[in-house]
Amino acid sequence: MHYGASQSSALPSGRARIETVLDRSHHGLAHRRAGPFHEEVGYWLWDPKEKQVLRCFIVPRGVSGIAGGTAEPTAKSFTLSAEAGSETYGICSNRFLDRAFKTVRYELTVTVHNTQTFSYEEDTQLRIKGQGQPFHHRDKNRLKRMQSV
Repeated sequence: MHYGASQSSALPSGRARIETVLDRSHHGLAHRRAGPFHEEVGYWLWDPKEKQVLRCFIVPRGVSGIAGGTAEPTAKSFTLSAEAGSETYGICSNRFLDRAFKTVRYELTVTVHNTQTFSYEEDTQLRIKGQGQPFHHRDKNRLKRMQSV
């Protein structure tokens, strides 16, 4: 996973409730031996007034989401979620995916181990046409900070 530069974004006073949002862009590219098979881009956001952590992302095949959750600034673990149809923390898909492989829920738990490592557990629930129960696509990993090149 490649992470872009971080920056603070200030919104004009009175135009939005969030005065300052800290953000970090990310670009994820997963590989198998045959080459890349999954890509996503997005932002991690922190809203200090609401104590909300948000993950905004898009997958090029036609899914976008905003997942969020409450966390204290010193939290070592937090959970974000998104639901299809939600007007705040929600999921959108293109027409084909909405009919055949609808993402109905996304949940991500992040655990910070120290300043150099964190781990995550992710559960993306899909309603697949012709199947009665949602399919749980689960992923987990432990990541270590790399030196900048």
